[in-house]
Amino acid sequence: MASEFSAAHRGTPLQPGNRFAPSHLEPDPDSEIDPGEEPLPRTQFLADQTQTILTTNDSPDIGFTYSLNAYRGCEHGCIYCYARPFHEYLGFSAGLDFETRILVKHEAPRLLRKELSSPRWKPEVIAMSGVTDCYQPIERKLRITRSCLEVLAEFRNPVGIVTKNSLVTRDIDLLKELARHRAVVVFISLTTLDPELRTILEPRTSPPISRLSTLRKLRDAGIPAGVMIAPIIPAINDHEIPQLVAAAAEAGAQFAGRVVLRLPHAVASLFEDWLGRHFPDRKEKVLQQIRAVRGGALNDARFGNRMRGEGPAAERIGQLFQVACRRAGIDGRHPELSTTAFRRVEAGQLNLF
Repeated sequence: MASEFSAAHRGTPLQPGNRFAPSHLEPDPDSEIDPGEEPLPRTQFLADQTQTILTTNDSPDIGFTYSLNAYRGCEHGCIYCYARPFHEYLGFSAGLDFETRILVKHEAPRLLRKELSSPRWKPEVIAMSGVTDCYQPIERKLRITRSCLEVLAEFRNPVGIVTKNSLVTRDIDLLKELARHRAVVVFISLTTLDPELRTILEPRTSPPISRLSTLRKLRDAGIPAGVMIAPIIPAINDHEIPQLVAAAAEAGAQFAGRVVLRLPHAVASLFEDWLGRHFPDRKEKVLQQIRAVRGGALNDARFGNRMRGEGPAAERIGQLFQVACRRAGIDGRHPELSTTAFRRVEAGQLNLF
């Protein structure tokens, strides 16, 4: 199943045109070299000079107002990632650039401390990985996410984390401190139990068995943790829903969520190319079933529909998920986080925890 370029741990070899750019490079159609066979570039890490760190969100589909993203772009290389088009705002491509040109917010911990110290800040849940994974591979070296968690734990400000990387267990000490104040919840993103599918769908993520082990370690440490079955891709992984929920429950998941595949902007063409490379025999079937949950299109950005789809096909997916949760004995809602323990820490004040 795995192709040459997936062996190099990239989600796509393509560089689709930036929708904001007036022109872009196209491969030479007369070239004897297949673009998918060209050597893939090494990852570049570029300093992000932003002077604000919290992003606000007013979408009724998302259960948080503030999010913090320490990185822009993501080396995990998930072909389906809805965040890919955000890279176009930076002048890059949603394709290979998204995986290989990562902007790093080195100042994130300092900026976060500044935000939380301000009298204007009213304590509220902050989501980490609202766009890109805060535990992508470079975090092991840079430790920006950990430094942000140190600030959050010091202020006792609640945080919600979504990740598909087992590196989150490195920070169990900080997560336990936040859990003492009902100020943390962790979702482990789980897409498939098939190791081979994982290598081409989300190349640089932790294997399924590692994610389940991570879930168990978090729960054993007393940290509220559950599973996010996302994305659910018709005719690719939707049949795994019962097994995914059951495995997560066995690993200790307290709650579960789900999201149906979204294909905004360039992600649609990237995903179609991915299907042609890896599942040519069922490409049209997959696309047809995606359209069946998206009103005849490959994407539907309307609030209320974009996360779960609509129509009989989407209802079947929802019912399958609900039955799986009921059988596994887990809830669909995570525990409510609390802001009552929040404390404002002035600059220079001693760390008390």
